[in-house]
Amino acid sequence: MQIVERSVGDIDRLTELVAMEKHADRRDRYRIALLALRGREKLEIAEVLGVAKSTVEQWAYAYRDGGIAALAGKKRGGSSPKIAGDKSLRLRARLDAGPTEGDKVCTLRGKDVQRIAKDELGVDISLNGVYRTLRRLGYSCLAPRPRHEKQDLEAQKKFKDETAPLL
Repeated sequence: MQIVERSVGDIDRLTELVAMEKHADRRDRYRIALLALRGREKLEIAEVLGVAKSTVEQWAYAYRDGGIAALAGKKRGGSSPKIAGDKSLRLRARLDAGPTEGDKVCTLRGKDVQRIAKDELGVDISLNGVYRTLRRLGYSCLAPRPRHEKQDLEAQKKFKDETAPLL
């Protein structure tokens, strides 16, 4: 391939980027441009990196036309979260406060958070959306089994010590 450096020091910069990049697809883009700059042919680059010849052409020409910045790629799409900004702060405060008398549960589950989102925040969200939101806010959907507030620990200990051995 006949690709030349767009600016002095691009080969060194691409070498650094290849070493630092953690995402494999971006690292391969930098490698393609680096190998093309070093005079390798596109079929050889494709074989070394295990990609199609058209992929090598696409990213080598992207470097040729736009430089290193063109190798970063475009931001990928996706839907925006239904609970964001002020609503996520309100939900976080509500979850940190714990269940209320109106919730009629001792621990909030996904379905309860879904109901809270609909009733208190005015957001109709799926159960999977609730779990994604909880993960994004730093909560875990896995928690130890709750203990009821009327639980008598002394009576349990007495049962284990006196009655359980007889069973």
